[in-house]
Amino acid sequence: MELLDGKALSTKIEIQVTDEVKKLKEKCGCTPGLAVVLVGQDPASTAYVKMKKKACDRVGFYSITHDMPENISQEAIEKTIIMMNNDSNIDGILIQLPLPAQIDETKLLELVAPDKDVDGFHPFNVGRLATGLDGFVPCTPLGVMELLKEYDIDVKGKNCVVVGASNIVGKPMAALLLNADATVEITHIFTDDLKKHTLNADIILVGVGVINLIKEDMVKENVIIIDIGINRADNGKLVGDVDFLNVSKKCSYITPVPGGVGPMTIAMLLKNTLKAAKANAEDKK
Repeated sequence: MELLDGKALSTKIEIQVTDEVKKLKEKCGCTPGLAVVLVGQDPASTAYVKMKKKACDRVGFYSITHDMPENISQEAIEKTIIMMNNDSNIDGILIQLPLPAQIDETKLLELVAPDKDVDGFHPFNVGRLATGLDGFVPCTPLGVMELLKEYDIDVKGKNCVVVGASNIVGKPMAALLLNADATVEITHIFTDDLKKHTLNADIILVGVGVINLIKEDMVKENVIIIDIGINRADNGKLVGDVDFLNVSKKCSYITPVPGGVGPMTIAMLLKNTLKAAKANAEDKK
């Protein structure tokens, strides 16, 4: 069994991004800019935004966070997004989810300019991913693909089971695998007998937020496990959706939690923002 070390790879990617940022500044005087919209004080969201800010600082990005109160109106957020769409110093816009109940999340995501949609949630980019065209891809599934590539794991022809069908992880994960010529199956909360599906999988990718959902008797020998889940156990430790201790005995590769997919998400956000900045610089010529 070998661990897929997302922390080490994310550090490697940060070094590459830092170097490319320096070259971009020398070439055109451009500094990649990322703007984040944070509504309310959800502890997890606040922590994620702080981590993103630190990562931006490390690689030399310009970054700004729009902190907004929990009771803010839809109109006020929309005005901020429109302002950022028109700001040439901002290359990427990220709306930190989840949002309060009074906010129409879909409408906000659709308002972000597709060429600044570094989270890959705009229908324009979702459509390009589904049809195998270049665009912005959601950071977590993109990070998974980078991790597989780093360890020379070719998904072509492999039986891949994606557990979870969210717009943020499950669906784009399945699309990326399909684009890479994998045989893909998506399971979700209404799937009958999950074990029946996972037992035949060469690669299992799970991200639903259920501790120990994937158990030893649900996987075959030499399976590859990508644990995208992140949960807080009763003892306070961060754990994934896989019974790591027992399942890892049967794996050829497995991601740890923490230190697997998590760091890759932020690394891909940096890569997407750099990609947007390069495109923006070309447009200014």
